[in-house]
Amino acid sequence: MEESKLLTYIKILLNLIFIILAALFLLFVLPKILRFFIPFVIGWIVSMIANPLVRFLENKVKLLRKHSSAIIIVIVIAAIVGALYALITFIFKETSQLIAELPEIVEQVEQQLNELSHKFNDIADTLPENFQVAINNLILNVGNSINKFISELDPSLGSAGAFAQGVAEGFLIVIVTILSAYFFTVDRDKLLTSLKKNLPDSITNGWSVISDNFKTAFGGYFKAQFKIMLVLIVIMFIGFEILNVGYSFLIALGIAFLDFLPVFGTGAILWPWALFDMITGNYVRAVGLIVIYLICQVLKQILQPKMVGDSIGISPLSTLVFMYIGYRLYKVLGMIIGIPIGMVIVNLYRIGMFDSIIRGFKIIIHDINEFRKF
Repeated sequence: MEESKLLTYIKILLNLIFIILAALFLLFVLPKILRFFIPFVIGWIVSMIANPLVRFLENKVKLLRKHSSAIIIVIVIAAIVGALYALITFIFKETSQLIAELPEIVEQVEQQLNELSHKFNDIADTLPENFQVAINNLILNVGNSINKFISELDPSLGSAGAFAQGVAEGFLIVIVTILSAYFFTVDRDKLLTSLKKNLPDSITNGWSVISDNFKTAFGGYFKAQFKIMLVLIVIMFIGFEILNVGYSFLIALGIAFLDFLPVFGTGAILWPWALFDMITGNYVRAVGLIVIYLICQVLKQILQPKMVGDSIGISPLSTLVFMYIGYRLYKVLGMIIGIPIGMVIVNLYRIGMFDSIIRGFKIIIHDINEFRKF
C-alpha cells in the first residue's frame, strides 16, 4: 500500500514538473526560437495559405506539385508584397506630411489651449484659489507635454551604414522566406509523414488536439477582429473626411488599432476629442465625432456576435486576467495574444487535458488533510 502511494506521488510530481517545464518553454524559450527562425516561420505560414490552391491545381489541372507550388507561391507573395507596399507607401507619405506640418499643428493646439485657459480663467474667477491653481497647472502640463513630445521626435532614419545593413538583412530574410515557403509547400506531405512516423503517438495525438484548438482560437478570433477593425477604419475614415479632419486615414487606423486592444475602444479617443471641441467652440465637429462613435458602436455590436460568436468562450473576468498576464509578459503584444491563448487553455481544460493534474492535486490535498488529523 505504501509503495502504491509512493508511486502515485511520483507520477503526480512528474506530471507537475512536465506542466511547469512546458509552460516555461512556451512562455520564454519558444518566442525566442520563433524570432530567430522568423523567415522559416513566415515561409510556413505562406505555405499553409498556398497549400489549398496547390492541391486544387494538382488535382484538377493536373499540374505537378513542384510546378504549381512555384506558381502559387509567386502569386501569394506578389499579392502580399503588393498590398503591403501600397499600404506602407501611403502610410509613409501621410506620416511624412504629418511630421512636416507638426510644428504648425502644435501651434494651433497651443492657441486652442490658450483660448481654453482664458475661458477657464473667466469661469474660475468665482472658484476657490486652490482650484484655479489646479486648473492652470493642468493646462500648463498638457502644453509642456506636447512641446516635449515634439522636441524628442526625430524623423531621421539613422546613418547610411545602418540603413544599408538593414536593407541587406531584409533582402536576405525575403530570399530565405521565399525559398522556405517553396520547399515547405513542395515537401509538405513528406514532412508531415516523417514527423508522424518518428514521433510517438501520444505526442502526435496531443499536438493534433492543441493545434486544432489554436486554429479555432487564433484563426476565428483574429479573423473576426480584423474584419471588425477594417469596418471601423472605413467608417471613421469616411466620417473624418466629411468633417474635413486632416490625416484622416492615419487617425482612423490608430483609433481602430486601439479599439482592437482589449479594454480600450474608439471612445477612448473620440469622447475626449469631442469634449475638447465642444469646449473650444467647434460644435459641428464635436457632434460629428459623437455620431461617428455611435455608428461604430452600433456596427460593432451587430457584427461582433456574428463574426466572433461564442468562439471566445471565456468569462469577462478570465479575459481580463489573461490580458493582464499577457501585458506583464510581453506588453502590448501580450495583451493582443493573451485572450486567444486563454481561449486555448480554457478549451483544453474543458476537453479534459488537465484532468490528471487536477486529480493529482486532489489526492495530495486529501492525504495531507488525513495526515493532519489526530
